[in-house]
Amino acid sequence: MSASYRLVVVALRPLLMSLTRRDWRGAEQLRVGGSLDHGIVVAVNHLSWFDPLVVSHFLVDNGRLPRFLAKDVMFRVPVVGRIVRGAGQIPVHRGTAEAAEALTSAVAAARAGECVLVYPEGTLTRSPGLWPMTGKSGAVRIALESGAPLVPVAQWGAHQVMRPYVKELRLFPRKTMRVWAGPPLDLDDLRGHPASDAELVDATERLMSAITGLLEQIRGEVAPTPRFAWPLLPPAGSGQGRMTT
Repeated sequence: MSASYRLVVVALRPLLMSLTRRDWRGAEQLRVGGSLDHGIVVAVNHLSWFDPLVVSHFLVDNGRLPRFLAKDVMFRVPVVGRIVRGAGQIPVHRGTAEAAEALTSAVAAARAGECVLVYPEGTLTRSPGLWPMTGKSGAVRIALESGAPLVPVAQWGAHQVMRPYVKELRLFPRKTMRVWAGPPLDLDDLRGHPASDAELVDATERLMSAITGLLEQIRGEVAPTPRFAWPLLPPAGSGQGRMTT
């Protein structure tokens, strides 16, 4: 653990322990053959700017130091950027020639035995009910290229502390942070050959279904269908957005 990472853990863990309650399940899914020495890819739904702390708390307390794929803008924020960079987080330069570097770095980290954390939606959910949206294929690609297990994780509660796209904290009364990990996604049908775009889309939908299934258990509700898609695609000539599958 780097000095920056240790500083963050030492500073934030006691605060999170005192300010939140926890309902954590599935920690055994973070082990490979009972060991923490093998790399894994963790894919989780994204509710709030507060949930990276919640998910990190779950992972660190269960023996995994997460390496996030984070937007490059975070690395340019004074103080925060230095901490994030020192903690070994992976910058994502969207829409640039450097965009592929994030995937390469993530694959290398997973092969080296690390825990790579990905938000497959790529942004906070825009679903009106805060359900997982359609996902991007990055998590599946990292798992396939590295050979690491892909572990779906659902979390619920961070949005009660910090609502989506709102920076105001609401710490009291204490909220319960629920983080549940499920069994690794079965990707055996895609291993041993280059996956086609259609296969990656299908595997990503299987991943989002696994995350959604865990969240349904947490919430005791059934997610609506079709899955909310972002950005919204307007029908020809309508000028209106719509949901896509």
